[in-house]
Amino acid sequence: MLTRCVAVDPLTFAQDYWGRQPLLTRSGDLPRPFDDLLSPEAVDELIAERGVRTPFIRMARDGNLVAREKFVGTAGFGAEMPDQVDSAKVLNQFANGATLVLQGLHRLWPPIIDFVRDAVDDLGHPVQANAYITPASNRGFDPHYDVHDVFVLQVSGRKHWTIHEPVFTDPLSGQPWSDRRAAVEARAAEDPVIDTVLEPGDALYLPRGWLHSARALGQTSIHLTVGVAAITTYDVVRAIVDELAGAQELRGSLPLGADLTSPDEVAAIAQKTIAVLSDVLRDAPAGTAENAGDRIARTFSERTRPTAVRPLATVIAVENLDSTTVVRWRHALIAAVRRNGEKVSLRLTDRTITFPATCAEALEALHAGTPIAAGALPGLDADDGVVLARRLLREAVVVPADLGAGQGA
Repeated sequence: MLTRCVAVDPLTFAQDYWGRQPLLTRSGDLPRPFDDLLSPEAVDELIAERGVRTPFIRMARDGNLVAREKFVGTAGFGAEMPDQVDSAKVLNQFANGATLVLQGLHRLWPPIIDFVRDAVDDLGHPVQANAYITPASNRGFDPHYDVHDVFVLQVSGRKHWTIHEPVFTDPLSGQPWSDRRAAVEARAAEDPVIDTVLEPGDALYLPRGWLHSARALGQTSIHLTVGVAAITTYDVVRAIVDELAGAQELRGSLPLGADLTSPDEVAAIAQKTIAVLSDVLRDAPAGTAENAGDRIARTFSERTRPTAVRPLATVIAVENLDSTTVVRWRHALIAAVRRNGEKVSLRLTDRTITFPATCAEALEALHAGTPIAAGALPGLDADDGVVLARRLLREAVVVPADLGAGQGA
């Protein structure tokens, strides 16, 4: 994914641009355009035929969101849910200058599902994708910043972008631009650091916090915004603090009768707490860092999804399973194999599965990612290997290797 979006090598991007500064890349320096990911025809198909529902769609005009009742409604007999796109209403709003935003395309549109999965692999952070379809000579949103990094990929049409330096560097998810509206408006009135027109196939990387606004030129513009919700140092700090809940020094009640409405008194309490926290951190029990690491892994897994399984094809594979059936680990499924005496456990984000200790070597080999025939799983005879593979297929831990790497949403 990364090589499709930037012309510099990955190491240079990581050292010089990631989280630091914008990067504009022209189509001639990239492998190919982005119309394989989305197209005007695909947008029409999503609106007219795919049953898109809110919140997978928004519309905006002149910096403000359009009320959802102006573009959604029921879909008739058998589809009475009131939050489905009404294509005629969308046409009316779009023809009158409203930008159409298709959200969560990494859950809806197969080419983008695969693209985003590759992006997670390349970047190591959660990724999502939205599409912005703007009528000719219109803009969708006022100058603002995002609380996540973005790759802007121009699919079709042309769009004029202005980029300004941050008023607040590296904002977290709870620190939106609207909290600094006056500073954003003032900065947007200054000279931009980038003032350019994106043509089809161009790409623009923006770290979180960089101000931006855009206007379509001359014809309908379609661009993808690939958002990256970076795991931050603050996430690590929170994970460590959560691990310290076992420290009695941090669980005590505040003094009886403390005036918690007094800034000075609360500040004094906070200062003492910082000193206590420093002592607790210095004497943190063994395993604190490892357990905090597990928490970060869970955070990552909650913000991403493993490659989907195909239920019907998997059931057929289970029914036809024999020693020659090749299985492989479900791509991006986060798990840990833990040996414990006569048992071995497979710790997934939502459950733990226990097996006899004889399965440990086979589980570790599969977890390493190598496709293996059920009858050739290490540490097991052919019959036991078939039994283990059958259970792992049913548990959606492994998938049949012949279904291919991409299995849908």
